[in-house]
Amino acid sequence: MDALHLLTQRRSIPRLSAPAPEGDALENMLAAGLRAPDHGALTPWEFVVATGEGLDKLSAILKRAAQADNEEDAVVEKAANSPFRAPMVIIVIARTKPHDKVPLIEQHISAGCAAQAMQMAAVAQGYQGFWRTGKWAYHSVVREAFSVTGDDEIVGFLYVGTPDCTPANAPKRDTSKYVSYL
Repeated sequence: MDALHLLTQRRSIPRLSAPAPEGDALENMLAAGLRAPDHGALTPWEFVVATGEGLDKLSAILKRAAQADNEEDAVVEKAANSPFRAPMVIIVIARTKPHDKVPLIEQHISAGCAAQAMQMAAVAQGYQGFWRTGKWAYHSVVREAFSVTGDDEIVGFLYVGTPDCTPANAPKRDTSKYVSYL
């Protein structure tokens, strides 16, 4: 796949089915994530790959978070079912490190770049994905389950699988509305 086409036509695909990437395809995705911009070579990320029983474990964590908030049954069920929207979910965590020249925001953005790179690597190999965060990423139950403390953050849940629908066309965006020059 042409890299420029991939970057300019990127679309999230909300319906994904099996198979998920595995073997070399998954390793390529993870390697792409590890090539994210990384000021100071701090490698401020961790990727937790959930498939199979891992999706069940993620479901239980999200269900506990919803129950801890005394959410209505429908919300608890939706939280518990969310990992099963794809055959793989990669939890991308910013693991920050104190540094005089690399502020926290750069480390969080670096982890976000890693998520984007993994999504693009999935698409380049014929898979698809979508990136969600939502309130559960910031919930104390979920943070504790993934040992996210202090300034660390879950920057997203990257859902990955085989496209199960045709994406809408990429929206037309006029660069003049978003770009200025000095």
